[in-house]
Amino acid sequence: MVKVFVSILLLFNLSFSQELQEEFQEENLLKLKIKSFIDANTYEQNSAYIDIIFSPESDYYINERVDAVKVIHTLKENGLLNLFFEKPTELKLSFKSSGPPLFFVKIMGDTLRNIGYYRYVTQESNLNSSEFTWTISLNAEYATDPLILSRELKKSGCYIVDVVRDSSREWTYVVDMREGILNIPKLEDGVEVKLKRSLYAHWLNVSSIKKLEIVSSRRNDWYPYIAYYDSSLHLLEVIKRDKKKRKIRLHIPKSAQYIKISDLYTLKNIKDPLVLAPVDSR
Repeated sequence: MVKVFVSILLLFNLSFSQELQEEFQEENLLKLKIKSFIDANTYEQNSAYIDIIFSPESDYYINERVDAVKVIHTLKENGLLNLFFEKPTELKLSFKSSGPPLFFVKIMGDTLRNIGYYRYVTQESNLNSSEFTWTISLNAEYATDPLILSRELKKSGCYIVDVVRDSSREWTYVVDMREGILNIPKLEDGVEVKLKRSLYAHWLNVSSIKKLEIVSSRRNDWYPYIAYYDSSLHLLEVIKRDKKKRKIRLHIPKSAQYIKISDLYTLKNIKDPLVLAPVDSR
């Protein structure tokens, strides 16, 4: 009887110990992430306040991982993390993903432009067996707000799974792009689209149509440059015309997901909108 009681007691203590250990580990994960974003003095001086604003701690976990974006947002909103610099300075951003590199760079480039980052320089790109890393630098007055970046990435079906603050001027983002798509207009059969004058090539989703007619105005000097890409942004086909065109009819390749419409020489040739008339659904 004593042996049975001792065995039950040991099992209870073991179970209770495991629960405490799990709670302790979860608490450490969150606190370690908080400490990685603010300096030690700020943390020590505000530790009681931090315990309050991060309660309940379970709100800051997603599938057993710390929600780094939410942590940064809470610290920022409560005056514990300042993303602004004293003067414009060089900001270094690294983006990591296990998805197709070209597709990832296109999504990230569009996302950065949509949040106001137009002028940046690629410092490094590295592909290994597990992930691709793209590093850029730019002059900025403040570090990127992860919440704004996260919201824009969601429009392309991508999610930030981790944020690492290497220093106030160096940040790394780990991005899940398994459901990634280009956040661009999708052409539908019978729905006319006008492409306004732009400094950038026009990207469109053509996965739902078989044919496309493009009409240019008399004021345009359009020399068509058209490229087709698959869902991972692998180049499928390029169409070039070195003669000015008023109209062009296209047969969309079966495996094409996206089309890029530009000018062979310069987009300054296109003064008036190009009119697109999609035909036949897939």
